[in-house]
Amino acid sequence: MVGKKIDPAALELIKYPDPRLRKKSVQVKDFDDWLAQVARRMFDVMYASRGIGLAAPQVGLNIRMFVCNETAKPDPQHERVFVNPVLSDLANAEEGEEGCLSLPAIYGPVVRATCCRIQAFDLAGQPIDLRSEDLMVRIWQHETDHLDGVLHIDRFGEAARLGARRALRELEDAFQTKTKKKTLAR
Repeated sequence: MVGKKIDPAALELIKYPDPRLRKKSVQVKDFDDWLAQVARRMFDVMYASRGIGLAAPQVGLNIRMFVCNETAKPDPQHERVFVNPVLSDLANAEEGEEGCLSLPAIYGPVVRATCCRIQAFDLAGQPIDLRSEDLMVRIWQHETDHLDGVLHIDRFGEAARLGARRALRELEDAFQTKTKKKTLAR
């Protein structure tokens, strides 16, 4: 969703297999009040789901932005917003368990770099250039994957994929049921 700016208060977490999760997001061009309201709503949605990161596609917006707070506790001091992020200097791959708010109860091992650099913009359009390691870097990579239509399950090995099949089918069935109900209500 880019053209028409929807009410940020209406944004809700979307779940797999919603096709909006598979779209590559577009660059943000307008650093305006609407974007700040979207980021605030994304933090609210993230905290309500007990998350540490949330990408715009997870609330149905096709824009390159994500929010994160590695403490998972509402605290403006730890809240970060990254607009149009680019990751570089990824190093020291390590396997770690990952989950995703859009794929509840599906966890599995994902190999990620343990340190990297992120270049992005803040909500005022000011450049950000940071380096970090460990959990924060895992968050950055996970959320940037969302902006490219990649889900953590795409990075699972064969055993983890097999282990997640039943839960994925349940999410697919729930999505189909929800979609049918919406169609009938029209």
